[in-house]
Amino acid sequence: MVAKVDSAAVQDGFQLYLHGFIVTDDGHWVVVQQGMNGQLRQARRYHWLSEGLKSFVDEPHAAIEGPVQGEIVNLTDHRAEQSRRMQLELLGVLGPDGIARELSKIADCDAMPDAGREPMLPHLDLPAHHDVRAGDVVTKRLYGNLAAAADRGPTDFPELLLTPGVGPRTVQALAMVAEVVHGAPYRFTDPARFSFAHGGKDRHPFPVPVRVYDETIRVLKSAVRSSKLGREEELGALKRLDEQARLLEQKASGPSVEELIANERDRSHAYEGRSVFGWALPPEPSRVKTLPGRQTPREMKLQTSAPSALKRGAALSY
Repeated sequence: MVAKVDSAAVQDGFQLYLHGFIVTDDGHWVVVQQGMNGQLRQARRYHWLSEGLKSFVDEPHAAIEGPVQGEIVNLTDHRAEQSRRMQLELLGVLGPDGIARELSKIADCDAMPDAGREPMLPHLDLPAHHDVRAGDVVTKRLYGNLAAAADRGPTDFPELLLTPGVGPRTVQALAMVAEVVHGAPYRFTDPARFSFAHGGKDRHPFPVPVRVYDETIRVLKSAVRSSKLGREEELGALKRLDEQARLLEQKASGPSVEELIANERDRSHAYEGRSVFGWALPPEPSRVKTLPGRQTPREMKLQTSAPSALKRGAALSY
């Protein structure tokens, strides 16, 4: 009972993991249980004594020891007595099936188009599976990002493209970063799409392209520093990337999500792809499949060793 109370009636962000129950020969008892907040790396201890206990749900604790964390949900507070009573009445009036129906109405309201309901607070629903699948991505937005990178990249980021194979890929990442910076909440309904910017350390959807990741950070730092000095060129370029992506996504098309992921994994080693499993290795020659308008790892390797003038020209052609 005390475990149920401290895990359900007291909702303070601490999950119970230790439960000590001591009983004396004459029937008195003590419960000391401890909860852990992994994010804060802090513990909280809950003390119960049978002596003087009048109710398990109304001010039952002898003490709760731990740092103050602000307001919590505490249905054992004496001031919550009316809330506890109304919950019982609601269950008695509606019954379990009635409560399920009311919850279903709320869920149906959440599923209505934006025009048919009140604005909601930002929220995020994640699927049970971990890998990125086609159903997790609004492909027209992804295609818009890729098309904007190819279209606006050579115009807005010429200096980024001095290194073939890295510059264009970095602009792809920046196109998605620009959407996060300038986008509206409704555009974040498929957060898995943004993993195509810099991959994942667990290789989902592909290893982190370290060179692209570092270059993206460099550009953003430079943009912020320049804006503080009154120079808005780089921030303006990011905004134009996002605007172009929104224009293009209505008509842009491309390969399937599975093909995009496979292609990124094949090219991963060229961008110093890395995951918790180690550095990405070049694919077997028989597995290499080049998507339209993309470079094979072999072509990028040849261009990387070319003279600087050739390198810039080859990259800008992308």
